[in-house]
Parts: sequence; structure tokens; C-alpha cells
Amino acid sequence: MAEKKKLILVSNDDGIDARGLHSLIEIAKKLGDVFVVAPEKGQSGMSHSISLTTPLRVRFIQQSESLTICAVPGTPVDCVKLAINQLLPRKPDIMLSGINHGSNSAVSVIYSGTMGAAIEASLYGIPSIGFSVLDHSPLADFSIPLNHAKRIILKVMGEGLPHQVSLNVNFPRIDLKDFKGFKICKQTKGVWNEDFEKRIDPHGLDYYWLTGSFLNDEPENEDSDEWALANNFAAIVPIKIDFTEYKTIETLKNWNL
Repeated sequence: MAEKKKLILVSNDDGIDARGLHSLIEIAKKLGDVFVVAPEKGQSGMSHSISLTTPLRVRFIQQSESLTICAVPGTPVDCVKLAINQLLPRKPDIMLSGINHGSNSAVSVIYSGTMGAAIEASLYGIPSIGFSVLDHSPLADFSIPLNHAKRIILKVMGEGLPHQVSLNVNFPRIDLKDFKGFKICKQTKGVWNEDFEKRIDPHGLDYYWLTGSFLNDEPENEDSDEWALANNFAAIVPIKIDFTEYKTIETLKNWNL
């Protein structure tokens, strides 16, 4: 009996037409049967949000034995939930999210719809990986992941991941020839220094546009994802679901509430 092909769930947060998504589909097609459920439109920055008051409809774009592509007018997490609970023929062997146009390193991971989708899949015990490239352009160059992402996908498919752990993989924006490989990292400590730029619309009314820059608290830490990316490595950070700060539990117990 022929071995059953792997089933790979793919989603993203940049929307069904994003170049990064279709680059990831090209990678996944070489590794198994692919089922794509992605947002109808861009959903960047949606993190783990879900649609509670809007019905979700599915628009099938392509259906074949080895590749199904469909779009949902919801968030990345909506897409993963709907795929697992209604659309997939069985539990997928792996879930891939991305490839995101722009970085999801450091604290950006908590805002990321790309990682929201990967983390949601991990809640179901599905090994999952979120991929990003440090280039926000719609025409971003995905040469590095197209040449190298297969290695880590195969490794996860073969070795698995701990329960409810996903991988956050960010690729630098450099020439393919300058890529140094993968580096296992920790999430960089830092925060976004946000600034709301005040503007005036054509009707003379004020509005505000979010801008800002990342303040790295540990720029010399060679174990951090920001350092890896700045030095031409792809950064791999394992992400867990549990937000509990265990060291503080005993302190809080002493509060005698």
C-alpha cells in the first residue's frame, strides 16, 4: 500500500492574493497535499482575533486532488479554525503560515496575524511554523525561503514539535548569496516606540496615522532574533502558548489577599 501523502494546511495574514502566500504554496506543493484557507483581504496586525458577529463564507478558488485554495472574509485565526473544524478531510500533519511581507521578530510576534494562525494550529496539537521576510513590499523577494524553508519544514514533519509549541521563522532581506543559514534564537527584548502622526483629511478633519520604530533593549545579544537577522541569519524562535510568569506566582502568594 502506498504511503499516504502528508496533508499541509497553509494560511497567512496578507490575504489570498499575496505573493508571499503563493511562494509558500510552491514550497508546500513539493512536500504533500496542500489545503489553503486564507483571508480574502489583508489582515495584518490582527494577532489572535476572531470574528464573532460576522458570518464566514468560503470562496473556493481551486480544487484538485493535491491542491485546494479557498478564501474566507475573516481573520487568520478564523481561517485556521474553519479549516480544522469544517473544511479539511482530516487533521493536517503540519500547518504553515505566511510568508509574511515584513518582520515578525521580537515583540512584533504578539501583534502578528501570521503567528496568530500558526499558534492557533498549535493549540490543536498540529506542528506549525510561521514564516516572514523583512520586506513589506508587495513585490518582496522570497528567494531565500524558496531555497531554504523546505529544510526546516521537513525537519518539523520528521521530528515534530512539543505540544502547543510553534516556530517563528524570520528571514533577512539580503541577497541570496549572502545568506548564512538558520540560527536558533530567543525573542529580542524591546518595545515599539509608537507615534501617532496627526494629519488633516480633505474635509479639514483631523485623523491619526500610526508610525514608530523598534527600540532594541539588547542589540549586542547574539542569542536574539534581531541580532541574527542583522547578521544575515534566518532567526528561529520557538513560541509557547502558556503566558504564565511562574517566578511571580510565589511572590503573589505572599500578598495574603
